[in-house]
Amino acid sequence: MPHSAEPRLLMRGPLMVDIAGLWPTPEECERLRQPAVGGVILFARNCEDAQQVQALCREIHALRSPPLLIGIDQEGGRVQRLQKGVTRFPPMARLGQKAEALGLEAAQSLAYDWGRLLATELREIGVDFSFTPCVDLDRGISRVIGDRAIHRNPDWVGAIAARLWQGMSDSGLQGVAKHFPGHGAVAADSHLALPRDDRPLAAIEEDLQPFRSMIQAAIPAIMPAHCLYPQIDPEQPAGFSSRWLNGVLRGAMGFTGVIVSDDLSMVGAHVAGDMAARVDAAQAAGADLLLVCNDPNGAYAAIEHLQNQGMQTGTNTLAALAGAAGIPLSAPERARCMREITELS
Repeated sequence: MPHSAEPRLLMRGPLMVDIAGLWPTPEECERLRQPAVGGVILFARNCEDAQQVQALCREIHALRSPPLLIGIDQEGGRVQRLQKGVTRFPPMARLGQKAEALGLEAAQSLAYDWGRLLATELREIGVDFSFTPCVDLDRGISRVIGDRAIHRNPDWVGAIAARLWQGMSDSGLQGVAKHFPGHGAVAADSHLALPRDDRPLAAIEEDLQPFRSMIQAAIPAIMPAHCLYPQIDPEQPAGFSSRWLNGVLRGAMGFTGVIVSDDLSMVGAHVAGDMAARVDAAQAAGADLLLVCNDPNGAYAAIEHLQNQGMQTGTNTLAALAGAAGIPLSAPERARCMREITELS
């Protein structure tokens, strides 16, 4: 049941947390008002249908000023948290298959319409950004990535993902490219283990190409993987590695946007220590927004740790992930986009 309260004037903090159900409890509302919190990630358990999620977003946004950021994994296929009252998108591999069948330009055109429709639906209900697109390469190795990957060809992945992002941006939805520098060459699932990619940087360069394309297309955020690449950094996974985030991503590749950690509760993140140590390691490496999901105790520990050490808010940086008005999608255009996605499925 929705709760009403005067919005609290408070700059956004560096943590993105979750809630347990369809509505935040009074205790969760109080947690979301803590200075260390800057956003909320929605899962399937928070999404009954589009109407309910719209009311939920309205309530969450009303808790603070500036409003908390609201993000969701709405890739399509296996990873689409909200399903009722919105378009059911197929896995992104369908876009790569489209390129194989009809050419890259046809796939890019469809990707743009996909982004426009996805973003229009999510912005109508108040979501600020989606953790989309996944630009890992489909090497036939990673089951957790699988058909979430657009294709094996890095040039195609970058070109298609950039157009999908452009459609999202034109409709006012922000995006997050993931999982830097590439999760497609490891079999282990970082939710359950710490994957290890023993390739040298020269071999990984191919996986970096789609991220370069996304940076050129002005994607506002990139998420690093909880994967270890010992030829580049033998001690820290990418999400905790200054060599990767500051040296490669920001330095060599010139990315100036928001670095969003993957979930610090994942097993792949445990290498850094307890939750306080994970928070410190992610921030020291260069992350701006830190996810703590499906772990209320971990979220409380992260909040307490940051506030006890005199954290700095990330408002100026994190504002790049706030949803915008966007270009309206007319009813005929919307119907056409929906037909295209239905046919693709």
